[in-house]
Amino acid sequence: PQPPTITHQSPKDYIVDPRENIVIHCEAKGKPHPSFSWTRNGIHFDIDKDPKVTMKPHSGTLVIDISGGEKAEAYEGVYQCTARNEHGTALSNNIVIRQSRSPLWSKERIKPIVVQEGVSLVLQCRPPAGLPPPIIFWMDNNFQRLPQSRRVSQGLNGDLYFSNVVTEDSRNDYICYARFPHTQTIQQKQPITVRVLDMDAINETMAAYLNDTDLFGGDPTPEVTWSKVSSELPTKRASFPNFQKTLRIVDVSEADAGEYRCTAKNRLGSVHHTIRVTVKAAPYWIGAPRNLVLAPNESGVLTCRARGNPKPTISWSVNGVPIENAAADPSRSVQDDTIIFTEVQTGSSAVYQCNASNEYGYLLSNAFVNVLAEPPRVLTPLNKVYQVIMNKPAHLDCASFGSPLPGIQWFRESRSSVLLGDPFVLHENGTLEIPVAQAQNSGRYTCVAQNNFGMSENHVYLEVKEPTRILKQPEYKEVQRNRDVVFECKVRHDPSLIPTMTWLKDDGELPDDERFIVDSDSLTISKVTESDQGIYTCIMNTTLDQDSASAKLTVVVFVTFVICPSAGQPDAPTDLELTDPGARSVQLTWTPGNENNSPNKKFLIEYEDMLHDSGTWHSLTEVPGTKTTAHLKLSPYVHYSFRVIAQNAIGYSLPSQPSRQYRTNPAAPDENPSEVKGMGSEHNNLVISWKPLTGLQSNGPGLQYKVSWRQMDVDEKWTTVTVANVSKFVVAGTPTFVPYEVKVQALNDYGDGPKPAVIIGYSGEDLPVASPENVRVLVQNSTLAEVYWQAVPPKSVRGKLRGYKVYYWKERSLHKHNGHDHPHHMEQQTLTFSENRSHGKLPGLQPYSLYKVYIKVFNDRGEGPASATQHFETPEGVPGRPAFLRLTDSNLDSLTLEWGPPHEKNGRLTAYTLQYQSVNNTNELGHMEEVTVPANETSITLHSLKYSTRYKFYFSAKTSKGPGPSLTEEFATIMDAGIPAYPLSPTSQSLGPPRHKVQPVSPMFGNVSSSVGKDGALITWEYWGPEKHIYVEYIVENSDEDWQKEMVNGSQSHVLKGLKEGLAYKVRVVAKGHTNQTVHRSEELLVTLRAMASRQVDIATQGWFIGLMCAIALLILVLLIVCFIKRNKGGKYPVKEKEDAHADPEIQPMKDDDITFGEYSDNEDHKPLKGSRTPSSGTVKRDESDDSLVDYGEGGDGQFNEDGSFIGQYSGKTERDIVQGHESSEAPSPVNAMNSFV
Repeated sequence: PQPPTITHQSPKDYIVDPRENIVIHCEAKGKPHPSFSWTRNGIHFDIDKDPKVTMKPHSGTLVIDISGGEKAEAYEGVYQCTARNEHGTALSNNIVIRQSRSPLWSKERIKPIVVQEGVSLVLQCRPPAGLPPPIIFWMDNNFQRLPQSRRVSQGLNGDLYFSNVVTEDSRNDYICYARFPHTQTIQQKQPITVRVLDMDAINETMAAYLNDTDLFGGDPTPEVTWSKVSSELPTKRASFPNFQKTLRIVDVSEADAGEYRCTAKNRLGSVHHTIRVTVKAAPYWIGAPRNLVLAPNESGVLTCRARGNPKPTISWSVNGVPIENAAADPSRSVQDDTIIFTEVQTGSSAVYQCNASNEYGYLLSNAFVNVLAEPPRVLTPLNKVYQVIMNKPAHLDCASFGSPLPGIQWFRESRSSVLLGDPFVLHENGTLEIPVAQAQNSGRYTCVAQNNFGMSENHVYLEVKEPTRILKQPEYKEVQRNRDVVFECKVRHDPSLIPTMTWLKDDGELPDDERFIVDSDSLTISKVTESDQGIYTCIMNTTLDQDSASAKLTVVVFVTFVICPSAGQPDAPTDLELTDPGARSVQLTWTPGNENNSPNKKFLIEYEDMLHDSGTWHSLTEVPGTKTTAHLKLSPYVHYSFRVIAQNAIGYSLPSQPSRQYRTNPAAPDENPSEVKGMGSEHNNLVISWKPLTGLQSNGPGLQYKVSWRQMDVDEKWTTVTVANVSKFVVAGTPTFVPYEVKVQALNDYGDGPKPAVIIGYSGEDLPVASPENVRVLVQNSTLAEVYWQAVPPKSVRGKLRGYKVYYWKERSLHKHNGHDHPHHMEQQTLTFSENRSHGKLPGLQPYSLYKVYIKVFNDRGEGPASATQHFETPEGVPGRPAFLRLTDSNLDSLTLEWGPPHEKNGRLTAYTLQYQSVNNTNELGHMEEVTVPANETSITLHSLKYSTRYKFYFSAKTSKGPGPSLTEEFATIMDAGIPAYPLSPTSQSLGPPRHKVQPVSPMFGNVSSSVGKDGALITWEYWGPEKHIYVEYIVENSDEDWQKEMVNGSQSHVLKGLKEGLAYKVRVVAKGHTNQTVHRSEELLVTLRAMASRQVDIATQGWFIGLMCAIALLILVLLIVCFIKRNKGGKYPVKEKEDAHADPEIQPMKDDDITFGEYSDNEDHKPLKGSRTPSSGTVKRDESDDSLVDYGEGGDGQFNEDGSFIGQYSGKTERDIVQGHESSEAPSPVNAMNSFV
């Protein structure tokens, strides 16, 4: 709640144009919004009785329509507006309405004026009295202004004064004009004719007599001067317009009263006139009363201070009633210009009027006393993130509201202690400042606001970022025309900030030329021309800071000429001499060195300042190569040494030897500091800063700065301090955001610098104290609303108004069950509007929801208090897609579907719409059917459908606003039971246990079964869909791994190989579309692979077996040696005969049929079995993983053959060997043995 406050009203003296409607302004704010009434000439003005008078809605502004011929003077009078609500009454000023008038000049005959040359003359204007008074000027028949001078000038009353007339003044078109500003009309007086008689036509006696009276006539033209008797003129406020004939004093005060004397003087004498000035003043404010917000049992003071001459009388009213006639209030006492409130109580809210008046005018001011008991509210947005650059100040806001004013405390992370003292600074408005932020200051901060009625807290976050720095700056370049040049600019910045590199040429944009190529860390200019010469600057910007660096480009134009082969750089100049010494100049001469066959183009003169910057040489000037003398302009208080460098077409010489030292004498500064600024860092200070002078600019020892300031339009005298070795000065105790005149002057031990320029600065801003009023929301549609507000008074902003921030959020949905679905409101959103806006749009709203909104005004300091929170509801919209649509039952001629309601209902659902149509094998669509389902249903069974047919379904929800988007799915009825399932081959059936039949879940897959054999798991199915991309997916049961998949090439069966024995697998068949999205999926099968008996130990890895083999090999080697010796002796052995008669069966090629493994050996039937090795001889040897003890027991030793011819001979043949030798020419192979076993 808030009592009324007048925010805008018409001026006290209101002159209206009779051609336009009369508008009398009266605007006010308050909670609740106030009602308005008017008085006219002290009597209630009933606007309902006058059809020509209307009052604007939600306002007290009157509009009087006089377009129908009514006279404005009928509505002249004294008007006063009253704004009242249940908490008090506010009054406007007395507004005097008067009609502007521009009367005509009275008719008159003006006789010609005949005067003698040299006498004075006054041409009277005497314009008609108008309202407001007219502006007077003199013109001729051609509407050209008459020239004025010290001799001829216009007086304050409009008359035209001639100090003395001359013959050239004769004319017949002296015309006085009066311009009436309100009606923009000009009235003209009848022309005046003046004839001046020439003095040569008069005899000498008369001429002598006339010359004796020149003193009184003013010939020659006198000079006018002004003075103040017994005092000095206020030179800074006084001016002398109208050729010194008028004295004008601005900002008049009581001290300006007294006698003023104007003196007219020429060579013949002088005359003076004395004017007595008395200063009277209507009341003016020293301190107008300010609104008070008090909590119960608090105390406060209203003060009304004004000045004037005579001293104004102060009177008080409460709610428009004189306070002596108002109801008594024990908490209130009046003492002249002050009202003291003690231990106020709820219900004591009222509006008080202070009236300060004297015979010259009055002042009226309203101030309310609002008694509130409010718990604290933190107005800073929750979880706001502040980002600052390291070593820069950080300000964490904690704007709050409450009555009494809440106390603020800050905590960090664990809230173990209150943040007080270094490095934290807590401001009165609750802002926590870290003057020099460091990386360790990053984190979460908690602000707690507490008063007698409660506590509120808020969390904000601080992120301290690395500063942006240019690591490698661009360097000076001197290149030849038509060459390329590259400027490098390498930068380091905080990785979380987005950098932007900008290049400038001579502080402007780069030319729009494709020759300029900007990369991330360089600028390339191809084929440079003379126009490319200049200063190039790279600027690296982030959202928080920037850094920049510059370099100069010089384009050299080489002229083709013949250079002797011995041409080279010139030798250094010699014999430097200083002559013609002066206070700030000296002449330098030198002798050029050898030019080395290339003439000198110029000489560069450099200097070293041994006093301020010893060891550094600076460029001073340059002269053409034909000169050997330079007149140097110097600065005071510098110890100079000079050197000269020659330059020719080849290059630069070495520097000459330095000259003798030349010292200039100190002097007062020649210049003042630059970049003077005035701005506040706090709400009650003014920081005056400047760029200090360098040692070279100081001109002498003892450099200081005289800093002066005064408040504009308030202070007459300057306040001045003198400081040294600083570049800023802080003025404390200033009012908030008021203009100041500021100047900074340099001085040293030898005097003051030049008169400094005055700049305008402003003291510090403070947070706004007012919130936007009359906040209202107009809902445009279900997703868009428009918010309107009333601008805050400029004084309440307490700074530069930057705009308005609109905060809004969804509180909840309007569905009854919403509280279970969405217990918390959505994240708050913020929109910012410029300072001249009073409305804005809120986009992206959710339909059928309750929203809240409030508005804050903000300046450069921060945000003001929030307006009252407004609630608004968005209407229904169309719903979103249903959550799902799935098949729960499929038969020959029916389908049962179920669905979930949309996640975004956006209103009350009225029904569902189900559309469907058949789809044939060529994807052609059949006739569309449509079914409307009540909103409370969640399933439906569709009958009379075609068997084994695919259907496409379109399912959507509907509200009163219409249907939402559709959810599309495809399902199919099952195939007739008479159609046989896909057959299995006999071989696959023999590989494992019987199939496990599974009823189909999706109508596109049927008769899915599995069988397990030694070669893997065989999966078979039937599929009636159009999709060609079929996959078998499998995963170990109860595993978290991803599904593995194998693609099927057009068949309806597939063998999964590589499955591990003893594990159970979940298997399914899926069909995928062109976008690799799963379209159909079968039910999952559980396939279990039995664990095989443990394999016997591989003897090939046993130590005893290896030892045995080594012994046998050694024995064979011995036998071979013995046989070789025997043979060499001529002996014959049956072994050789055996070898010649019978080929070794081990080297016989195998038949392909011997390694066939059933029907499912696929395309690898003719390859060796997995794990076998095929030597280059073509024999097939048993793999070590297939060895068993059975292979090595009781069998023929042919299975151990390394070379069968020898072992077969010496081990002796068994009966089995003989039989096998007759039945087959092949030795038994491991593959044949396995086939026999199976």
